[in-house]
Amino acid sequence: MGEAKADVVDAIVAQWQRERPDLELEAMAIVGRLGRLLIVAQRVIEEVFTAHGLQRGEFDVLAALRRSGEPWELNPSVLADTLMLSRAGMTGRLDRLESAGLVRRIADPDDRRAVRVALTADGRKLVDTVVTAHTENETRMLSVLSAKDRGDLDRIARMLLGSLESGA
Repeated sequence: MGEAKADVVDAIVAQWQRERPDLELEAMAIVGRLGRLLIVAQRVIEEVFTAHGLQRGEFDVLAALRRSGEPWELNPSVLADTLMLSRAGMTGRLDRLESAGLVRRIADPDDRRAVRVALTADGRKLVDTVVTAHTENETRMLSVLSAKDRGDLDRIARMLLGSLESGA
């Protein structure tokens, strides 16, 4: 894969170098590119969800249910915790998905006071279609990188994320 071209981050770093030559700017450049990459990648990823009539958060709920395994049911609070979402935020998503016929709320057989969220047949069909398009999209996004570069990027991202999550 070829040498990277100069980008907007290079221009910002050059301006800071001119104005503040005393600063070490390598980290600013890397973190700046990661931030821009996140914004652009999210836009490309969300295009897939939108094409299938979903918002990102709705896909996340359907995907969490699908990943949970048969019978594709979870407690709403478990879903909220899994997706790092408030209970109120989860209720709104579930209302929209239930209205669309993609999930249904059912009585919890182990606790009559509780409910579970179940993926409907239509919900399962949709999430299977969307997750296929989603993974193909992400593969396409990374196709500019060689297999070695993808492995290196994964290793570096894992190391950096682990360090930041542990508070180091």
